[in-house]
Parts: sequence; C-alpha cells; structure tokens
Amino acid sequence: MKRKIFTILIILGLILSAGLLFVYNWFNEMLQPPADSGISSEKIVLVPKGTSTAGIANILKEQGLIRSSGAFRVYTYYRGLESSLQAGEFSLKTGMTVPDIVNLLAYGETVSLTFTIPEGYNLTQIADRLAEMKLADRNRFLKAAETADFDYDFLKGIPKGPGRLEGYLFPDTYRITKDKTEKEIIAMMLKRFSREITPEFKANAAKVGLTIHEAVIMASIIEREAQKDEERPKVSAVFLNRLNKGWKLESCATVQYALGKQKARLLNKDLEVDSPYNTYKYYGLPPGPIASPGSASLKAAVSPADVGFMFFVVSEDGRHVFSRTLNEHNRNKALYLNSIKTP
Repeated sequence: MKRKIFTILIILGLILSAGLLFVYNWFNEMLQPPADSGISSEKIVLVPKGTSTAGIANILKEQGLIRSSGAFRVYTYYRGLESSLQAGEFSLKTGMTVPDIVNLLAYGETVSLTFTIPEGYNLTQIADRLAEMKLADRNRFLKAAETADFDYDFLKGIPKGPGRLEGYLFPDTYRITKDKTEKEIIAMMLKRFSREITPEFKANAAKVGLTIHEAVIMASIIEREAQKDEERPKVSAVFLNRLNKGWKLESCATVQYALGKQKARLLNKDLEVDSPYNTYKYYGLPPGPIASPGSASLKAAVSPADVGFMFFVVSEDGRHVFSRTLNEHNRNKALYLNSIKTP
C-alpha cells in the first residue's frame, strides 16, 4: 500500500513539475518580442496620465508590442514596478522584450518635443504657435492663462482675466512631452521667467522708480521698439526720460497692440484709437505689457543708458537715431522719413 502511495506521489510530482515547466516556458515565451522575423520597427506609444498597469498592457497589446497583456502585468508585479510606470510618449520597438519595455516605461525618458517662442511674441501669438504645432488647444491655453492659479510673487496683485500673463511667458526654446497640459506648459514658461527676476533686477527697478510689473511693461515696449540689443538701454532711457518729465511715451508699438495687429507704418487715424494702450493719447505706461520681453529688454528696462535723449527714429538698417531736442528729431524724421517706425 505504501509503495502505491509513493508511486502516486511520484507521478503527481512529475505532472506538477511538467506543468510548472510548461508554465515557466510559456511565460518566458510571452516575454519575448512578438515579431519573429528579426525586423524591428519603431512605434510611438502614448500612455495617458492615470493609466493603470492593465490599461498600459492593453495599449501595448493593441500596438503589437507584446504577446500577452497578462504576462506583462505579472512581470510588472513581480518586479514591483506597478506604481513606477510613467505617463507620456515613448519610443518603443517591436523587437523589445517585456523586461526591456518595462524598464523603459519605469526608468526611461519619454519622447520630447521642442518649441520656440520668439522674443516679442504676445499672448495670442504664443497660443497660435502652440496650436499650429498641435502642442496645445488655443482656447484652453488662453483660458488657463486667464484663470489658472500660479504661485509666483511677481503675479501677485495682477487680477485674473484676459491678458493677465501678457509679458510673463518667457520667450525661449522648451522641451516638453505631448501629454503636457496647457497649464503645465504655461507653468514651465513662468518658471523660466522667474529666473530673470533676480535680486539685482528688483533693486535696479526700484532705483529707476518702477515696480516689477511696471518694469515688465517697459521691457515689453522696448522689446517691440528696438531691434538691436546694444540700443535697448538707449531706448529705455528715452521712455524713462519721458516718464520723468511727464511726457506721453508716444510708442508706436503700444498703438499696434491696441489695434490688435502689426502694421509696417501707422497712419494718423491709427494714433487716434481710443485705448489705454494708446500712449499717443494717454500719459504714463499702458496698463499691462504688450509682448514677451527677452533678457536684454528686461535688463535694459531697469538699467537704462545714462543719456539725455528724448526722441528716436529708425533708419533703413533697423538702427535708431537718437536726439535730445525736438528740432533735432524733426531733422532726423525728415532724413529717415521712409523708414520711420517709432516716435
């Protein structure tokens, strides 16, 4: 009797071992690439935020990147990486094994995209560029700029609404993943802007009698008026000298912002537009920035050249001709009449 029981146990053990060996071999096979031809092709896979391990497995199975969604889940659980799988866009190949894919999703970099915002772009131009590149929805971007919360000292006191972040989305080249939301993109640009508001910038703004917001407004005007970095401090001096004397700024750039379009040359009727941004009509700085200033314009706004210039015109090569008196200015206007773009 004992011999029979022993024999049965041996048979059951062999069956169990064979079963375990079969499962082991099957599982290892399921971890291998689905493509047997040896030809590996690249696929871009988007893993949305909040996707579960099962959801990721289904995405990979549908894309033909794994043989078994169940095997993927079991392997991920075995590695203890269920909570480590990242969201975003990933570049995967059909020749990758499940361990390769799991490692990439857990530790690798997502596919990044780049976009560049030129200096002098305004808020709507930024939204349009991102929409054209299919990186953001234009309306959602502008809505986030109006209403979303961003914790930066330089934004305190600026009421929510259209144009709230005008001038504060720093012009630069950015790398993002395709799953970035409009608010996250804005946050990146604000964080980059914050690096410009140094203690030195704040101190210099106070020296010339400007708040941080006023300095950004001034920088935005300089950005739109000047083409040459070396001339920005002189352009800054002209506008600050005008403010200190109680003169109107008479900036064509602010009028163009009021008109909502860029014109190569303004007409007399354009200078009559009734807008607080029309500095030909109203004294002082406009109520907000008119564009995104770069580093050179921000620095110039709070560090003007020590000159007594009150006027300038632009010559055909884009350089400014500065003058101290109205008579000098009128002579320069007559000389460079065909290329006048600024007061």
